[in-house]
Amino acid sequence: MKLVDEAEIQVIAGNGGDGCVGFRREKYIPLGGPDGGDGGTGGSVWIEADENLNTLVDFRHQKQFRAQRGENGMGQQRYGKGGEDQVVRVPVGTLVLNVDTDETIGDLTGHGDRLLVARGGEGGLGNMHFKSSITRAPRKATPGEEGEQRTLKLELKLLADVGLLGFPNAGKSTLIRAVSAATPKVADYPFTTLYPNLGVVSVEPARSFVIADIPGLIEGAADGAGLGALFLRHIQRTRLLLHLVEIEPLDGSDAVDQVRAIEGELAKFDAGLMDKPRWLLLNKADLLPREDAQAHARRIVEALAWEAPWFVVSGLAHDGTRAVMLQVQALLDETARRDAEAAEAADAAASPVAAPDAG
Repeated sequence: MKLVDEAEIQVIAGNGGDGCVGFRREKYIPLGGPDGGDGGTGGSVWIEADENLNTLVDFRHQKQFRAQRGENGMGQQRYGKGGEDQVVRVPVGTLVLNVDTDETIGDLTGHGDRLLVARGGEGGLGNMHFKSSITRAPRKATPGEEGEQRTLKLELKLLADVGLLGFPNAGKSTLIRAVSAATPKVADYPFTTLYPNLGVVSVEPARSFVIADIPGLIEGAADGAGLGALFLRHIQRTRLLLHLVEIEPLDGSDAVDQVRAIEGELAKFDAGLMDKPRWLLLNKADLLPREDAQAHARRIVEALAWEAPWFVVSGLAHDGTRAVMLQVQALLDETARRDAEAAEAADAAASPVAAPDAG
């Protein structure tokens, strides 16, 4: 199924029910007085993250979501029933924006996370509220308030630990096939990956991570060129980027120029991406003798003045891929450990310190 990672929808909360003008009418109670009840509150619209969903494709067919209107008030001081809420379920990792104000309403990063995006209108007051010593039989009631309406933009960002990036045909899909159970399309022409693929890499029982294969980028991607432009946002959530480049590009181009071109697109799209850990994978080493592959790799690394880890691999031959995945898992484990320690320190700093006994 093709991934649809953007959608625009309209949400309409329910109107509040109208207040009632009513009077108590019983056989032996003359002049019973006003007893009109209030209208019910209109239903609200919520957006909820659901881990069982992975695309926004359903919003191609349904673009409007409306909550139920509150019932009108009734005589005998009976209140109208409140309208039922409308819950719109989206994949985990969905960003919700208000189209009219361009503000971010919320980011749903966990299963069950909820956002109130349109509040239902309050119910109107019945005439029993307007009785006074002067006005004994008010014929006044108020209408229910209108529910809120908004046009929302939904953006899905994949939740992956590691993102693969590189030029088209760099071998990203082949690599993700080699290290996970994912089966993205592989062919000998560029742009075979038309949407992101997720794979789970299991290095051993109870130790695994999620890797995302992002469609190939080209120069100008940050400005909308090529297929990768729509998916650059997906790598913003990753903890590590694996930058794949052909060790000796078959089209005669220079691997150094390709790496620098991708770096330029990352910086243009989001300068913070350049601060994210990024390792260089010199792929398709099986096409060269081992000594030539190592010589090519050293030349590329020296020309780039590359300081981060780098590896010579072959996704097709599964050569060197296991070692890379083990180091990736070690980095993620260490990052998780540091995050846990930082969270514990923050909790300890926020907790009140017990005062010593005076005695």
